[in-house]
Amino acid sequence: MFYLAANISSAQEIRVYFSPNGGCQEAVVSEIRKATQTIDIAMYYLSSSGIARALAKKYQENNVRVRIVLDQGQEIESASKSGYLIKEGLQVRYHMGFGLMHNKFAIIDGKSLITGSFNWTLTAEEKNEENLLIITDEGTIEKYKERFDYLWNTSRPDSRNARGVNAVPAWFCSTYHLFCSN
Repeated sequence: MFYLAANISSAQEIRVYFSPNGGCQEAVVSEIRKATQTIDIAMYYLSSSGIARALAKKYQENNVRVRIVLDQGQEIESASKSGYLIKEGLQVRYHMGFGLMHNKFAIIDGKSLITGSFNWTLTAEEKNEENLLIITDEGTIEKYKERFDYLWNTSRPDSRNARGVNAVPAWFCSTYHLFCSN
């Protein structure tokens, strides 16, 4: 019995990265490239062109399902890659709560978890003191999957479709105090 438990725990892994210039962005891109089925992301701020391109490429070339929940401010933030990702066909939603959606995690195929303080931005990679963990513990991943499902189910789609036409009525945005653009 002890041998079996030891074998199971040895299969779990935690990789640690720090920024600036500690390989955080490349670690994220590397995990994205490994995806074969699903990528679920809850990210406060996503403005990294390299990460956005890797997500779009994985979706287009391998038909990996990509779902992204961002803070609602990302819908109108000019540096955000949310508009690009939507135009590339990825599913993007915005958090509807009154506080910030300050999570920073991704689940790849239900097998690896990317988390930590690292925002998916060039500034985080090159200037900020941030951290990134890649975890393969099934129990931890399951808890994050539950949280992602909650965030996904309580978030709303972009107020514009990929062609820039309003997709969410203005009354909905004003009623729920959302950052919907016209």
